[in-house]
Amino acid sequence: MTAIRVEDIIKPENLVYKKSSVLTDVPMHYCYGCSHGVVHKIIAEVIEEMGIQGEVVGIAPVGCSVMAYYYLDIDWMQAAHGRAPAVATGYKRVNPKKYVFAYQGDGDLAAIGTAETMHAVNRGENIVMIFINNAIYGMTGGQMAPTTMVGQVTSTSPYGRDIDLNGYPLKITELIAQLPGAAYVTRQSVHTPGNVRKTKKAIRKAFENSAKNIGTSFIEVVSTCNSGWKIDPVASNKWMEENMFPFYPLGDLKDSTRDDANTYMVQKLKK
Repeated sequence: MTAIRVEDIIKPENLVYKKSSVLTDVPMHYCYGCSHGVVHKIIAEVIEEMGIQGEVVGIAPVGCSVMAYYYLDIDWMQAAHGRAPAVATGYKRVNPKKYVFAYQGDGDLAAIGTAETMHAVNRGENIVMIFINNAIYGMTGGQMAPTTMVGQVTSTSPYGRDIDLNGYPLKITELIAQLPGAAYVTRQSVHTPGNVRKTKKAIRKAFENSAKNIGTSFIEVVSTCNSGWKIDPVASNKWMEENMFPFYPLGDLKDSTRDDANTYMVQKLKK
Protein backbone atom coordinates (compact mmCIF):
# COMPACT_ATOMS: atom_id res chain seq x y z
CA MET A 1 0.00 0.00 0.00
CA THR A 2 1.30 3.45 -0.96
CA ALA A 3 1.60 5.83 1.98
CA ILE A 4 -0.55 8.96 1.80
CA ARG A 5 1.48 12.12 2.13
CA VAL A 6 0.13 15.33 3.63
CA GLU A 7 1.30 17.33 0.61
CA ASP A 8 -0.82 15.10 -1.65
CA ILE A 9 -4.11 16.02 0.02
CA ILE A 10 -3.56 19.53 1.40
CA LYS A 11 -3.05 22.48 -0.92
CA PRO A 12 0.04 24.62 -0.16
CA GLU A 13 -2.08 27.74 0.38
CA ASN A 14 -3.92 25.97 3.21
CA LEU A 15 -0.78 25.06 5.18
CA VAL A 16 -1.39 27.80 7.70
CA TYR A 17 1.27 26.52 10.10
CA LYS A 18 4.11 27.08 7.65
CA LYS A 19 6.32 29.95 8.79
CA SER A 20 7.53 32.53 6.30
CA SER A 21 11.27 33.11 6.16
CA VAL A 22 10.53 36.85 6.42
CA LEU A 23 9.15 36.41 9.95
CA THR A 24 11.67 36.72 12.76
CA ASP A 25 11.97 34.19 15.59
CA VAL A 26 11.05 36.36 18.58
CA PRO A 27 8.35 36.17 21.27
CA MET A 28 5.02 37.74 20.34
CA HIS A 29 3.98 40.73 22.46
CA TYR A 30 0.47 41.26 21.04
CA CYS A 31 -2.55 40.28 23.13
CA TYR A 32 -4.24 36.94 22.50
CA GLY A 33 -6.79 37.32 19.71
CA CYS A 34 -5.19 40.47 18.28
CA SER A 35 -5.39 40.86 14.51
CA HIS A 36 -1.94 42.43 14.17
CA GLY A 37 -0.09 39.11 14.25
CA VAL A 38 -2.24 37.68 11.45
CA VAL A 39 -1.67 40.73 9.26
CA HIS A 40 2.10 40.55 9.94
CA LYS A 41 2.10 36.93 8.77
CA ILE A 42 0.22 37.84 5.59
CA ILE A 43 2.62 40.67 4.77
CA ALA A 44 5.59 38.34 5.34
CA GLU A 45 4.11 35.72 3.03
CA VAL A 46 3.45 38.25 0.26
CA ILE A 47 6.99 39.63 0.50
CA GLU A 48 8.46 36.12 0.40
CA GLU A 49 6.29 34.98 -2.52
CA MET A 50 7.12 38.10 -4.54
CA GLY A 51 10.83 37.72 -3.78
CA ILE A 52 11.20 41.35 -2.69
CA GLN A 53 12.57 40.97 0.85
CA GLY A 54 15.65 43.04 0.01
CA GLU A 55 13.62 45.67 -1.85
CA VAL A 56 10.84 46.47 0.61
CA VAL A 57 10.82 49.12 3.35
CA GLY A 58 8.22 49.39 6.11
CA ILE A 59 7.34 52.57 7.98
CA ALA A 60 6.19 51.99 11.59
CA PRO A 61 4.66 54.91 13.56
CA VAL A 62 3.28 54.95 17.13
CA GLY A 63 0.68 52.67 18.71
CA CYS A 64 0.33 48.89 18.80
CA SER A 65 1.81 48.77 15.30
CA VAL A 66 5.03 50.43 16.46
CA MET A 67 6.78 47.10 17.10
CA ALA A 68 6.08 45.62 13.68
CA TYR A 69 9.79 45.83 13.00
CA TYR A 70 10.38 43.10 15.61
CA TYR A 71 8.54 40.55 13.50
CA LEU A 72 9.37 41.23 9.83
CA ASP A 73 12.97 40.81 8.69
CA ILE A 74 13.02 43.75 6.29
CA ASP A 75 14.30 47.32 6.36
CA TRP A 76 12.26 49.62 8.60
CA MET A 77 12.06 53.30 9.41
CA GLN A 78 10.45 54.78 12.51
CA ALA A 79 8.04 57.70 12.10
CA ALA A 80 6.60 60.13 14.62
CA HIS A 81 2.97 59.65 15.61
CA GLY A 82 0.79 59.91 12.50
CA ARG A 83 3.66 60.83 10.17
CA ALA A 84 4.21 57.48 8.46
CA PRO A 85 2.76 58.63 5.09
CA ALA A 86 5.10 61.64 5.06
CA VAL A 87 8.15 59.48 5.88
CA ALA A 88 7.05 56.90 3.30
CA THR A 89 6.69 59.67 0.72
CA GLY A 90 10.21 60.93 1.33
CA TYR A 91 11.79 57.47 1.21
CA LYS A 92 9.90 56.46 -1.94
CA ARG A 93 10.82 59.64 -3.79
CA VAL A 94 14.51 59.17 -2.99
CA ASN A 95 14.38 55.41 -3.72
CA PRO A 96 11.64 55.05 -6.38
CA LYS A 97 12.44 51.40 -7.12
CA LYS A 98 11.80 50.28 -3.54
CA TYR A 99 8.49 48.86 -2.31
CA VAL A 100 7.46 51.20 0.52
CA PHE A 101 4.53 50.62 2.87
CA ALA A 102 3.17 52.36 5.96
CA TYR A 103 1.60 50.21 8.68
CA GLN A 104 -0.73 52.20 10.95
CA GLY A 105 -3.59 51.88 13.42
CA ASP A 106 -6.75 53.98 13.48
CA GLY A 107 -5.60 56.25 16.31
CA ASP A 108 -2.46 57.01 14.32
CA LEU A 109 -3.72 57.20 10.74
CA ALA A 110 -7.21 58.62 11.29
CA ALA A 111 -6.50 61.05 14.15
CA ILE A 112 -3.15 62.78 14.53
CA GLY A 113 -2.09 61.58 11.07
CA THR A 114 -5.20 62.57 9.10
CA ALA A 115 -3.48 65.42 7.24
CA GLU A 116 -0.48 63.32 6.20
CA THR A 117 -2.79 60.49 5.15
CA MET A 118 -5.13 62.57 3.01
CA HIS A 119 -2.46 64.66 1.30
CA ALA A 120 -0.17 61.69 0.53
CA VAL A 121 -3.05 59.87 -1.15
CA ASN A 122 -4.28 63.00 -2.90
CA ARG A 123 -0.82 63.42 -4.43
CA GLY A 124 -0.96 59.80 -5.56
CA GLU A 125 2.26 58.84 -3.80
CA ASN A 126 3.32 55.44 -5.09
CA ILE A 127 3.21 53.73 -1.69
CA VAL A 128 1.14 51.09 0.09
CA MET A 129 -0.82 52.08 3.21
CA ILE A 130 -2.08 49.33 5.53
CA PHE A 131 -4.64 50.61 8.03
CA ILE A 132 -5.61 48.52 11.08
CA ASN A 133 -9.03 49.67 12.33
CA ASN A 134 -10.06 48.22 15.70
CA ALA A 135 -12.18 51.23 16.70
CA ILE A 136 -10.14 52.04 19.80
CA TYR A 137 -6.77 53.22 21.09
CA GLY A 138 -5.39 49.81 22.03
CA MET A 139 -1.91 50.60 23.37
CA THR A 140 -2.64 53.55 25.64
CA GLY A 141 -5.63 52.35 27.67
CA GLY A 142 -8.63 51.84 25.39
CA GLN A 143 -9.63 55.43 24.75
CA MET A 144 -12.18 56.46 22.13
CA ALA A 145 -10.73 56.70 18.60
CA PRO A 146 -12.04 58.51 15.52
CA THR A 147 -13.39 55.14 14.34
CA THR A 148 -15.12 54.21 17.63
CA MET A 149 -18.72 53.16 17.00
CA VAL A 150 -21.74 55.15 18.19
CA GLY A 151 -22.66 53.82 21.63
CA GLN A 152 -19.37 51.94 22.00
CA VAL A 153 -17.98 52.06 25.53
CA THR A 154 -14.33 53.07 25.93
CA SER A 155 -12.25 54.41 28.80
CA THR A 156 -13.01 57.98 27.68
CA SER A 157 -16.63 57.31 26.66
CA PRO A 158 -17.83 55.21 29.63
CA TYR A 159 -21.49 55.72 28.63
CA GLY A 160 -20.84 55.01 24.97
CA ARG A 161 -19.91 57.31 22.11
CA ASP A 162 -22.45 60.14 22.00
CA ILE A 163 -22.93 61.87 18.64
CA ASP A 164 -23.90 65.19 20.27
CA LEU A 165 -20.76 65.15 22.40
CA ASN A 166 -18.23 63.22 20.31
CA GLY A 167 -19.47 63.43 16.73
CA TYR A 168 -19.70 60.56 14.27
CA PRO A 169 -17.21 57.73 13.63
CA LEU A 170 -14.84 58.66 10.81
CA LYS A 171 -15.11 56.60 7.64
CA ILE A 172 -11.69 57.66 6.42
CA THR A 173 -11.43 54.86 3.85
CA GLU A 174 -14.51 56.21 2.05
CA LEU A 175 -12.86 59.64 2.03
CA ILE A 176 -9.64 58.13 0.67
CA ALA A 177 -11.54 56.43 -2.16
CA GLN A 178 -12.74 59.81 -3.45
CA LEU A 179 -9.22 61.19 -3.91
CA PRO A 180 -7.85 61.10 -7.48
CA GLY A 181 -4.44 59.82 -6.36
CA ALA A 182 -5.90 56.65 -4.87
CA ALA A 183 -5.42 53.74 -7.27
CA TYR A 184 -6.70 50.91 -5.11
CA VAL A 185 -8.83 51.20 -1.96
CA THR A 186 -10.23 48.18 -0.17
CA ARG A 187 -11.58 47.13 3.24
CA GLN A 188 -10.94 43.59 4.46
CA SER A 189 -10.68 41.55 7.67
CA VAL A 190 -8.75 38.55 9.01
CA HIS A 191 -11.28 36.91 11.32
CA THR A 192 -11.83 33.77 9.19
CA PRO A 193 -9.57 31.74 6.87
CA GLY A 194 -11.53 32.96 3.85
CA ASN A 195 -11.11 36.58 4.86
CA VAL A 196 -7.41 36.01 5.52
CA ARG A 197 -7.02 34.84 1.93
CA LYS A 198 -8.91 37.88 0.62
CA THR A 199 -6.75 40.23 2.66
CA LYS A 200 -3.58 38.53 1.46
CA LYS A 201 -4.75 38.89 -2.13
CA ALA A 202 -5.43 42.60 -1.53
CA ILE A 203 -2.00 43.19 0.00
CA ARG A 204 -0.32 41.40 -2.89
CA LYS A 205 -2.26 43.53 -5.37
CA ALA A 206 -1.19 46.67 -3.51
CA PHE A 207 2.50 45.75 -3.70
CA GLU A 208 2.14 44.88 -7.38
CA ASN A 209 0.53 48.28 -7.95
CA SER A 210 3.58 49.88 -6.37
CA ALA A 211 5.73 48.44 -9.14
CA LYS A 212 3.37 49.89 -11.77
CA ASN A 213 3.61 53.49 -10.51
CA ILE A 214 -0.16 54.05 -10.61
CA GLY A 215 -0.74 55.85 -7.32
CA THR A 216 -1.50 54.97 -3.71
CA SER A 217 -2.91 51.61 -2.64
CA PHE A 218 -4.87 51.77 0.64
CA ILE A 219 -5.95 48.68 2.59
CA GLU A 220 -8.13 48.93 5.68
CA VAL A 221 -8.29 45.82 7.86
CA VAL A 222 -11.28 45.86 10.21
CA SER A 223 -9.85 44.28 13.35
CA THR A 224 -10.50 43.33 16.95
CA CYS A 225 -9.03 44.58 20.22
CA ASN A 226 -10.39 42.17 22.81
CA SER A 227 -8.26 43.65 25.61
CA GLY A 228 -9.48 47.16 24.86
CA TRP A 229 -13.05 46.02 24.32
CA LYS A 230 -12.91 43.98 27.57
CA ILE A 231 -14.26 40.79 25.98
CA ASP A 232 -12.66 37.49 24.96
CA PRO A 233 -11.29 36.85 21.43
CA VAL A 234 -14.28 34.77 20.27
CA ALA A 235 -16.76 37.37 21.50
CA SER A 236 -14.63 40.08 19.88
CA ASN A 237 -15.01 38.51 16.45
CA LYS A 238 -18.76 38.24 16.95
CA TRP A 239 -19.00 41.86 18.14
CA MET A 240 -16.99 42.99 15.12
CA GLU A 241 -19.26 41.11 12.72
CA GLU A 242 -22.44 42.41 14.32
CA ASN A 243 -21.41 46.02 14.96
CA MET A 244 -18.46 47.03 12.78
CA PHE A 245 -19.17 45.29 9.48
CA PRO A 246 -22.57 47.01 8.96
CA PHE A 247 -20.88 50.41 9.41
CA TYR A 248 -17.54 49.46 7.82
CA PRO A 249 -18.63 47.03 5.06
CA LEU A 250 -15.96 44.78 3.57
CA GLY A 251 -14.95 44.86 -0.09
CA ASP A 252 -13.23 46.99 -2.71
CA LEU A 253 -14.12 50.67 -2.75
CA LYS A 254 -11.96 51.69 -5.71
CA ASP A 255 -9.74 50.01 -8.28
CA SER A 256 -8.39 52.34 -10.93
CA THR A 257 -5.19 54.12 -11.94
CA ARG A 258 -3.82 57.60 -11.63
CA ASP A 259 -4.17 57.97 -15.40
CA ASP A 260 -7.90 57.31 -15.07
CA ALA A 261 -8.18 60.16 -12.58
CA ASN A 262 -6.11 62.51 -14.75
CA THR A 263 -8.27 61.77 -17.79
CA TYR A 264 -11.44 62.39 -15.80
CA MET A 265 -10.24 65.74 -14.46
CA VAL A 266 -9.00 66.95 -17.86
CA GLN A 267 -12.33 66.06 -19.48
CA LYS A 268 -14.24 67.78 -16.69
CA LEU A 269 -12.19 70.97 -16.97
CA LYS A 270 -12.78 71.11 -20.74
CA LYS A 271 -16.56 71.22 -20.29
